[in-house]
Amino acid sequence: MSVFAVAAEISIENAWARATPPGARTGAAYFALRNTGEADRLVGVKSTVAEKSEVHTHIAEGSMIRMQHLPQLEVAAGGDVEFAPGGLHIMLMGLHVPLRAGDKFTFTLVFEKAGEIEVTVDIVDARKEAS
Repeated sequence: MSVFAVAAEISIENAWARATPPGARTGAAYFALRNTGEADRLVGVKSTVAEKSEVHTHIAEGSMIRMQHLPQLEVAAGGDVEFAPGGLHIMLMGLHVPLRAGDKFTFTLVFEKAGEIEVTVDIVDARKEAS
Protein backbone atom coordinates (compact mmCIF):
# COMPACT_ATOMS: atom_id res chain seq x y z
CA MET A 1 0.00 0.00 0.00
CA SER A 2 1.08 3.59 -0.44
CA VAL A 3 0.37 7.13 0.69
CA PHE A 4 -3.31 7.87 0.12
CA ALA A 5 -3.64 11.47 1.25
CA VAL A 6 -1.44 14.43 2.11
CA ALA A 7 -2.34 17.91 3.37
CA ALA A 8 0.13 20.44 4.72
CA GLU A 9 2.62 18.28 6.60
CA ILE A 10 0.18 15.48 7.49
CA SER A 11 0.09 12.28 5.44
CA ILE A 12 -2.15 9.25 5.78
CA GLU A 13 -0.64 5.93 4.66
CA ASN A 14 -1.83 2.34 4.28
CA ALA A 15 -5.51 2.94 5.03
CA TRP A 16 -7.47 -0.31 5.26
CA ALA A 17 -10.62 -1.86 6.72
CA ARG A 18 -11.74 -5.44 7.17
CA ALA A 19 -14.63 -6.69 5.08
CA THR A 20 -17.82 -7.02 7.09
CA PRO A 21 -20.36 -9.84 7.02
CA PRO A 22 -23.79 -9.18 5.47
CA GLY A 23 -26.00 -7.24 7.86
CA ALA A 24 -23.12 -5.89 9.98
CA ARG A 25 -23.89 -2.41 11.27
CA THR A 26 -20.34 -1.48 12.31
CA GLY A 27 -16.86 -1.53 10.85
CA ALA A 28 -13.48 0.03 11.55
CA ALA A 29 -10.69 1.63 9.52
CA TYR A 30 -6.97 1.74 10.27
CA PHE A 31 -3.99 3.70 8.90
CA ALA A 32 -0.68 5.36 9.73
CA LEU A 33 -0.73 9.11 10.30
CA ARG A 34 2.54 11.02 9.83
CA ASN A 35 3.00 14.64 10.87
CA THR A 36 6.21 16.28 9.65
CA GLY A 37 5.08 19.76 10.72
CA GLU A 38 3.81 21.51 13.82
CA ALA A 39 1.46 20.01 16.38
CA ASP A 40 -2.15 19.62 15.24
CA ARG A 41 -5.38 18.10 16.51
CA LEU A 42 -7.73 15.63 14.79
CA VAL A 43 -11.19 16.97 15.62
CA GLY A 44 -13.58 15.01 13.43
CA VAL A 45 -14.31 12.34 10.84
CA LYS A 46 -16.85 12.45 7.99
CA SER A 47 -17.96 9.42 5.98
CA THR A 48 -20.67 8.58 3.48
CA VAL A 49 -20.48 4.80 4.15
CA ALA A 50 -21.84 5.08 7.70
CA GLU A 51 -24.35 7.14 9.67
CA LYS A 52 -21.65 8.08 12.18
CA SER A 53 -17.83 7.98 12.11
CA GLU A 54 -15.65 8.64 15.15
CA VAL A 55 -12.12 8.22 16.45
CA HIS A 56 -12.10 5.44 19.05
CA THR A 57 -9.52 3.77 21.24
CA HIS A 58 -9.53 0.77 23.57
CA ILE A 59 -9.40 1.35 27.33
CA ALA A 60 -8.50 -1.37 29.86
CA GLU A 61 -10.66 -1.38 33.00
CA GLY A 62 -9.50 -4.20 35.21
CA SER A 63 -9.89 -7.38 33.19
CA MET A 64 -12.30 -5.74 30.74
CA ILE A 65 -11.46 -3.79 27.60
CA ARG A 66 -13.94 -1.33 26.14
CA MET A 67 -13.96 1.16 23.30
CA GLN A 68 -14.01 4.87 24.02
CA HIS A 69 -14.84 7.74 21.68
CA LEU A 70 -12.13 10.43 21.50
CA PRO A 71 -13.68 13.79 20.53
CA GLN A 72 -10.20 15.02 19.61
CA LEU A 73 -6.75 13.52 19.22
CA GLU A 74 -3.51 15.42 19.71
CA VAL A 75 -0.95 14.88 16.95
CA ALA A 76 2.52 15.90 18.12
CA ALA A 77 4.87 17.97 16.00
CA GLY A 78 6.94 15.52 13.97
CA GLY A 79 4.84 12.69 15.42
CA ASP A 80 3.45 9.44 14.08
CA VAL A 81 0.12 7.97 15.17
CA GLU A 82 -0.82 4.37 14.34
CA PHE A 83 -4.46 3.42 13.96
CA ALA A 84 -4.45 -0.39 14.33
CA PRO A 85 -6.63 -3.25 15.60
CA GLY A 86 -6.73 -3.25 19.40
CA GLY A 87 -5.90 0.48 19.55
CA LEU A 88 -6.88 3.67 17.82
CA HIS A 89 -9.31 3.26 14.92
CA ILE A 90 -12.03 5.03 12.98
CA MET A 91 -15.31 3.47 14.12
CA LEU A 92 -17.94 3.30 11.39
CA MET A 93 -21.40 2.99 12.96
CA GLY A 94 -24.61 2.41 11.06
CA LEU A 95 -23.00 1.12 7.86
CA HIS A 96 -25.13 1.87 4.81
CA VAL A 97 -23.68 -1.10 2.88
CA PRO A 98 -21.42 -4.03 3.79
CA LEU A 99 -17.69 -3.44 3.37
CA ARG A 100 -16.70 -5.93 0.65
CA ALA A 101 -13.15 -7.21 0.13
CA GLY A 102 -11.58 -5.67 -2.95
CA ASP A 103 -13.73 -2.51 -2.79
CA LYS A 104 -12.66 0.93 -1.60
CA PHE A 105 -14.39 3.78 0.22
CA THR A 106 -13.39 7.21 1.42
CA PHE A 107 -13.71 9.21 4.60
CA THR A 108 -12.51 12.67 5.55
CA LEU A 109 -10.34 13.47 8.56
CA VAL A 110 -10.84 16.98 9.95
CA PHE A 111 -7.81 18.64 11.56
CA GLU A 112 -7.75 21.88 13.51
CA LYS A 113 -4.86 23.34 11.46
CA ALA A 114 -4.37 21.10 8.40
CA GLY A 115 -8.08 21.20 7.54
CA GLU A 116 -9.79 18.30 5.79
CA ILE A 117 -7.93 15.31 4.35
CA GLU A 118 -9.83 12.79 2.22
CA VAL A 119 -8.60 9.22 2.74
CA THR A 120 -9.15 6.28 0.39
CA VAL A 121 -9.51 2.98 2.24
CA ASP A 122 -8.83 -0.50 0.81
CA ILE A 123 -11.22 -3.16 2.08
CA VAL A 124 -9.43 -6.45 2.78
CA ASP A 125 -10.60 -10.00 3.47
CA ALA A 126 -11.40 -10.28 7.20
CA ARG A 127 -9.48 -13.55 7.37
CA LYS A 128 -6.25 -11.92 6.19
CA GLU A 129 -4.10 -9.25 7.74
CA ALA A 130 -3.43 -5.96 5.94
CA SER A 131 0.00 -5.80 4.44
